[in-house]
Amino acid sequence: MKCYGLLVAGLLIGCSRKEVVVEKQAFFVVDPATAGSVSGSVRYAGAKVNAVVIDMDQDPECVRLYQGSPKKEQTVVVNPDGTLANVFLYLKSGLEGKSFESPKTLVTIDQKGCWFQPRVIGMQTGQSLQVTNSDPVTHNIHPMAQVNREWNQSQAPQETPILRRFAKPELMIPVKCNVHKWMRAWVGVLDHPYFSVTGNDGSFELKNIPPGTYTVAAWHEKLGLREETLTIVAGRKQSVNFSFNGE
Repeated sequence: MKCYGLLVAGLLIGCSRKEVVVEKQAFFVVDPATAGSVSGSVRYAGAKVNAVVIDMDQDPECVRLYQGSPKKEQTVVVNPDGTLANVFLYLKSGLEGKSFESPKTLVTIDQKGCWFQPRVIGMQTGQSLQVTNSDPVTHNIHPMAQVNREWNQSQAPQETPILRRFAKPELMIPVKCNVHKWMRAWVGVLDHPYFSVTGNDGSFELKNIPPGTYTVAAWHEKLGLREETLTIVAGRKQSVNFSFNGE
């Protein structure tokens, strides 16, 4: 009797033995003993921003959530100390040839107060995005991706969370709600873990960076992009600051 081997989904199966052929992707592992970091802040040096009150009259339930204190537009959010919130910081170049494993942690967006919270998020390719709806109204989340697959899904109050992933790097993916036109968010998808979003103190930090020369970029949805070149030295904490002038 003749015997033939069969190759199925990476398994070489013979008549008398089984040989498993596994091709594992080699992920880059940073040596913490030589890694460095960069931190800093983002300031706003432009004219005073007069936030516009959002008209939510199309949905009485949304209006009811803000009785006495109407919701204001948050395209440019300047903190009391003059720093800027919702700026996406990331390493734009310098990591070529390195592959990083996708984290198992969830990145979350909540639809709360007829608003996407947070407005700007970062995540890695292959990482899971969880979308929840904490409002008493139906929302719709619509990431208008160009590189990744575009998707559009409604979510009723307290409905099961939506779980999605992005397979490819893409900066920045605009997100809208087709039900409430004022709801906006942005998603930065990278193939590495070096990104941060400024909050109410305008600060950021990128940790555990292997030594090398990098382009550090600061992105804002209205004010544009700023870049700085920085050389990370083994074991050293370094700083870089950005400023947007409002133009």
